[in-house]
Amino acid sequence: MNTLTSLLSISLGMILVENIIFSQCLGICPFMGVSKKMDTAIGMGLAVIFVMTVASAVTWLVNEYLLAGLQYMQTVAFILVIAALVQLIEMFLQKMVPALYSALGIYLPLITTNCAVLGVALNNVGSTFAEAVVRGLTGGVGFTVAIVLFAAVRGRLEFAECPRCFEGFPIALISAGLIALAFMGFQGLSVFG
Repeated sequence: MNTLTSLLSISLGMILVENIIFSQCLGICPFMGVSKKMDTAIGMGLAVIFVMTVASAVTWLVNEYLLAGLQYMQTVAFILVIAALVQLIEMFLQKMVPALYSALGIYLPLITTNCAVLGVALNNVGSTFAEAVVRGLTGGVGFTVAIVLFAAVRGRLEFAECPRCFEGFPIALISAGLIALAFMGFQGLSVFG
C-alpha cells in the first residue's frame, strides 16, 4: 500500500471507524459538556483539531529526538506539550474571541487533560511523522464531527417529549449511545483492499 493510500486509510479510519468519541470512548467530558449549543460545539471542535494536530506533530518530534531511551517519560512530556498548546489557544481566544472563550468555560483548559488528545499522541508512537500528523488532524476532525452531530441532536431533544425521568442528561446519554451504535456500522469499512 503506497503512502497516499495509507494516509487516506488513516484519515477515514480516524473520522469514521475509530472515531475518538464513538469508538474509542475518549474525550467524553467536553463532548457531553460543550455540546448543548452548536456554536460552542464548533468552537471546541476547532480548538481540538488545532491542539490534536500540533500536539501530534510536536509529540512525535519530542518522542523521536528527545525521548530516545526514555519511553517512561512519554506521558509526562506529552502532557506538557499539550498543556502549552492549550495555553496558547486560551490566550488567543480570550483576546480575539472573548464570547467563545467564556462560552467554553472550564472545558477549554480541560483539553490539557483530555484523554482523546493524549490518546492520539500515544497512538502515534511508532508511526511516521506524516502518519502522526494525519492521525492528529483527522482525529480532531472525527471529534468535531461527533460533537457537532451530537449538538444537533441535543438541539432537537430540547423540544422532544420524553418521560420525565429521562429529561436532560439521561436522554442525552441515550442519544449518544444510539449515535455510537450508528457509527459501529462503519466497522466493516475497508479502504482499498
